[in-house]
Amino acid sequence: MSTPSPLLPDWPRASGNPIASAAIRSCAEDFRVDEVLSFEIDGAGEHLMIHVCKRNQNTADVAQKLARHAGVKVRDIGYAGLKDRNAVTTQWFSVWLPGKPDPDWSALENDDLKILKGQRHSRKLQRGALRANHFVIVLRDVEFMPQSNRAALEQRLSIISEQGVPNYFGEQRFGRAGKNLTDATAMFGGRRVKDRHRRGLYLSAARSFLFNEVVAERVRKTNWNMLLPGEVLLLAGSRSYFVAELLNAEIEARFSADDVLPSGPLWGRGELPARLEAQSLESTVLAEQSIYREGLEQAGLKQERRALRLSIENFQWRWLPEGQHLQLTFGLPTGCYATAVLRELVDLRH
Repeated sequence: MSTPSPLLPDWPRASGNPIASAAIRSCAEDFRVDEVLSFEIDGAGEHLMIHVCKRNQNTADVAQKLARHAGVKVRDIGYAGLKDRNAVTTQWFSVWLPGKPDPDWSALENDDLKILKGQRHSRKLQRGALRANHFVIVLRDVEFMPQSNRAALEQRLSIISEQGVPNYFGEQRFGRAGKNLTDATAMFGGRRVKDRHRRGLYLSAARSFLFNEVVAERVRKTNWNMLLPGEVLLLAGSRSYFVAELLNAEIEARFSADDVLPSGPLWGRGELPARLEAQSLESTVLAEQSIYREGLEQAGLKQERRALRLSIENFQWRWLPEGQHLQLTFGLPTGCYATAVLRELVDLRH
């Protein structure tokens, strides 16, 4: 059975305790991710956009290989997001080639790396420039807990499809055994971290931990998918928000239509925007986390917000014919974690 890191709480699930367990990532093909860009490639420019299918390789490894093969520096390679190593993923990269022809990628290709297509574009691919990620995940050898069965699991699948799941950051954000969080604590305590990439990982881990703590408290209080007075409401598909000190029929209707989403804090400098009951909850939860709050403020991060609820696009499932294997197909907005969906269903065996 999967167990949380000693540093990471086993944050509560909205659906209750798992009613089954299953093996994940038995092979790379059991975890497939396909990127969907948030823009149209314009067909001309100094940057070559290439669509890559990779297997058993992480994003940084592929970026280095592309740079070496194209004869450019790694900083001239752009990508929108990091993708898992133990998976089959299709991902976009950009290669800055001013005044240069497109490279012949054939010598770079092998069973674990394929170049699917290339198109020119006017700008470097920026981090976060995705609309969504599409997942096809196989959970193998599903074993049901006592007093549970396939019908109960399918009922939970239906509920999750309808209401979504708490939008937790996944455990991978915190590093193996929570090491990024350990290193963040040391950094905030005075240890110098010169590497900008590692510093960014530690800041993200601390910020994500604080957000997850707020989500967890709202799950415990069963209001993670409800509106509180003083709620900070995100406009769907946007980072813009407004504060709803008074809840009325119009706001409730917009919430029901998924036009606005309740949010939690991504900590940084500035005043917490929540008010009334929502502010009281967030302030109480984070009152004892001063080392992370102060560390993030001193690092110069600013207050931002993230949706509490993760809505799942086109959620489908089927039992594979060869045994107790469950295939899930769904889409998630960029920056959201498939593990947040999976943990509401089963206890994962790695």
